[in-house]
Amino acid sequence: MPEGHSVHRITRQFERNFVGHLVRASSPQGRFAEGAADLDGRRMTDARAVGKQMFLGFEGDRWLRVHLGMYGAWDFAGDILMDATIASSNGRMGQTNQKGTFLDGPNPDAVVLDTAGENSITSIGAPRRTRLRMSESEREGEGDALEAFPPEPVGQVRVRLLTESVVADLRGPTACEVLDPPQVEQVVARLGPDPLLYDGPEAEDRFTSVVRRKPTPIGLLLMDQNVVSGIGNVYRAELLFRARQNPHTPGRQVPEEHVRHLWRDWAKLLRIGVETGQMMTMDDLDDEAWRAAMANRADRHWVYKREGLPCRVCGTNIAMEEIGGRKLYWCPYCQA
Repeated sequence: MPEGHSVHRITRQFERNFVGHLVRASSPQGRFAEGAADLDGRRMTDARAVGKQMFLGFEGDRWLRVHLGMYGAWDFAGDILMDATIASSNGRMGQTNQKGTFLDGPNPDAVVLDTAGENSITSIGAPRRTRLRMSESEREGEGDALEAFPPEPVGQVRVRLLTESVVADLRGPTACEVLDPPQVEQVVARLGPDPLLYDGPEAEDRFTSVVRRKPTPIGLLLMDQNVVSGIGNVYRAELLFRARQNPHTPGRQVPEEHVRHLWRDWAKLLRIGVETGQMMTMDDLDDEAWRAAMANRADRHWVYKREGLPCRVCGTNIAMEEIGGRKLYWCPYCQA
């Protein structure tokens, strides 16, 4: 399932390629015909992410809410701003990109992660304009020059958003609906804080207060989008290992300083994920190790998907178990 960094990166694509433009909206598969007709011909005014949910604003107080869920993804085509991580996934954004990104460019020491995402070769907005067709029918890592624009929809496209030069196709979302501003506020009010939107002490205090009241294991609380926004299975496992926190400890028994550390570390990892496009959870890597980690999941995580392998710190075999219907990866010694 896409985690918070992916959804923030998608909204960046819409900010740079759609906001300010008149948009033609359609539903090639027909399941969103009424909603598409409501949005058709309106100018896009905003693009926001809150955790795993995204909101696209249109003239006339219309908002398109999308939750990608397990299978949803956006495909972009046309004269778009590309980066290496988007190219590596054929322009598909939303499904967790675990296969890696092979980078060509300057030494990673020269890569500066900036909040605007303009300086890094691995950030959305890097100056690499391409005209590609990117869809599930293309071979991995490749695209073809568009012979005609817009390209024909491929597969079950729930909604197509089209400007004069860029098209975005949405497939397989869990939620896709048009809302008015009060309805958007109701949805957002139910979500936990997202550190990219709320980076002040109030958000940290809110997260800490909620966790410290709950008898629920901390490993489940981190996945609860009403407690904190954006954390999924990968980040959950990695955050808990980095904190040396037992995932089964009830939230109310986790020391306050540990809870606050989890919030601050999530804010750090989320920013890195947005800028690099990868869930990079290992620190202080040298040049060669950083490139290897960007290209290969096995080199960029401490415990995720490493069940049965020795812990990188203590050598104990990494454990895997089911908790809340999802797989949990952890080190029984480091996180005792």
